[in-house]
Amino acid sequence: MTSIFDTPPEEIQINVKQLAKDLDEKLPARKVDKNLLIGTWNIRAFGNLTRKWESNDDDSPQRDLHSILCIAEIIKRFDVIAIQEVKANIRALRDTLKLLGSNWSLILTDVSKGSSGNGERMAYLFDTRRVQLSGLACELVIPNEWTKKIGNESALDEQFVRTPYAVSFKSNDKTFILVTLHIKYGKKSKDRIKELKGIAKWLSDWASSINAYDQNLIALGDFNIDKRGDLLDDTFLSEGLYVPPQLQNKEVTRSIFNTTKYYDQIAWFNNNGKIPDLSMDFVDGGNYDFVTHALSNRKISKRSLSYLISDHYPLWAEFKL
Repeated sequence: MTSIFDTPPEEIQINVKQLAKDLDEKLPARKVDKNLLIGTWNIRAFGNLTRKWESNDDDSPQRDLHSILCIAEIIKRFDVIAIQEVKANIRALRDTLKLLGSNWSLILTDVSKGSSGNGERMAYLFDTRRVQLSGLACELVIPNEWTKKIGNESALDEQFVRTPYAVSFKSNDKTFILVTLHIKYGKKSKDRIKELKGIAKWLSDWASSINAYDQNLIALGDFNIDKRGDLLDDTFLSEGLYVPPQLQNKEVTRSIFNTTKYYDQIAWFNNNGKIPDLSMDFVDGGNYDFVTHALSNRKISKRSLSYLISDHYPLWAEFKL
């Protein structure tokens, strides 16, 4: 059986080098003690893989070792990255971690049960030379009392279908908490309002508490917001969360299929009188469009690419240390 550590065919080696060169040109460099690069990426059905360098239409799953080389090449450009849609089977995730090397580590949740949970986990991958765990890891649960406080139709009257996952990290002297989420999609935009308002209220309450573990909160993940302006003002921004203009730019697309979708977000508190601002200075942010270079030596459709790599682009934010 082919191993991820076997030597890839020459055309695959060339492709991965081309991808690396494009990443060098389009993403900020990681600078020791100078900056922090945080990412979020919904990697479609990130579970099992076929142990071939190139899968074919008869293979299930379609994701193969070439795909993992590309995914790892992208992930290693970040200091810490939140991953959504990690499945119960973590074979692909394990191979990715092996490729990243001994300096990289992982923390993740158990599987979300039930049909709405889709058998998913939340995960963080991080470079321990740049970022360390600082003590807190928890899944967020909404108190029953809150269901009466955030409106009637918009009140969250049941728990999240995929529980948001908060983990604290430290880089140099900065401690920060990442909260990753994958909001229930639903057939209509209004179906997402309850979860979006629930998590926004939870974050606002946490960040304004003087007894909180830390008040540097960054929410990131797949918010399943359909288009620019859709639900964001009524849910996250109404609780004081802030999305920088660089991540609201119409050029920063989220989906490889549709340039109008606005699913993925990175947000934090800023200029809110009740809540301390994030103590890290934001520098820049954007997405990474891997379509042109990942697996470019293979004649495949975008649909196939979505199962081999993802249907979402990774989103990133750079902060000054």
